[in-house]
Amino acid sequence: MENRIDIPKVEPAAYQAMYGLEKYLSTSKLDPILLELIKMRASQINGCAFCLNMHSTDARKIGETEQRLYLLNAWKETTLFSEKEKAVLALTEEVTLISHHVADATYQKVASFFNEQEVAQIIMAIVTINAWNRLAITAKVMVG
Repeated sequence: MENRIDIPKVEPAAYQAMYGLEKYLSTSKLDPILLELIKMRASQINGCAFCLNMHSTDARKIGETEQRLYLLNAWKETTLFSEKEKAVLALTEEVTLISHHVADATYQKVASFFNEQEVAQIIMAIVTINAWNRLAITAKVMVG
């Protein structure tokens, strides 16, 4: 299997715009591990091997444990994630699977842990990783 298209080469301005979202997110006050959990969970749902590989490596570098990474797909069934993290993971799933819409209860749970600016940053992080997943999957960006 080989890459279909090299989007950064063909459309560098569009790719730089996507990097603008990453730069914005890197300036947020959100916990970097929480951001990696968002990226990992959306990438699991979307089946993006490239992003899973990248973000599992990034998460480990900043202190995320192997056990939590292994159990992320079953986060509802473990006590390894805090209630705050579980709220964000639920929102991540609902935004990623948007055809089911985001439940008011899910949104309110996140809003109970974070201020309005942080909620906006969390939503932007979820939207951004979903966009990256779609680019990598469509272009068939390979791991390794």
